[in-house]
Amino acid sequence: MEKITSFTIDHIKLQPGLYVSRKDKVGAETVTTFDLRLTSPNEEPVMNTAEMHTIEHLAATYLRNEPTWKEKVLYFGPMGCRTGFYLLLAGDLTSRDVLELVKDCFRFVADFRGEVPGASAKDCGNYLDMNLPMANHWGKKYAALLESITPDRLTYPE
Repeated sequence: MEKITSFTIDHIKLQPGLYVSRKDKVGAETVTTFDLRLTSPNEEPVMNTAEMHTIEHLAATYLRNEPTWKEKVLYFGPMGCRTGFYLLLAGDLTSRDVLELVKDCFRFVADFRGEVPGASAKDCGNYLDMNLPMANHWGKKYAALLESITPDRLTYPE
């Protein structure tokens, strides 16, 4: 079998950033998959599931309610390796196109207080596995990275 696209990226060189992972055609439409990389793979500790789960709830809620982008949001969810998230949007897009959206989303995660949306037994299959303080920490860290992101963190390393 052929390697899937995400396994062809050099994870030794990969640093936290906002990358276009792939673009797929679905009929006449293009779907762009973004790699929101929060940790340096194989160098830094990965995120725990509780904060990733909390970020997933917060970011998905934010993105699906954001007036300009909500109709283009197809999916937001964690990477299995726990170093970041995938964001799938309708459209042929670049990292620069979505930079402000992702910054605003992670500022929302950083600043969120109160009940996490969907964190109840009725709404979620694992609602007790949440960690809002750590989600706030990662939101703040990633938003800060995006504030001063350099071009090399917007394109996968060669």
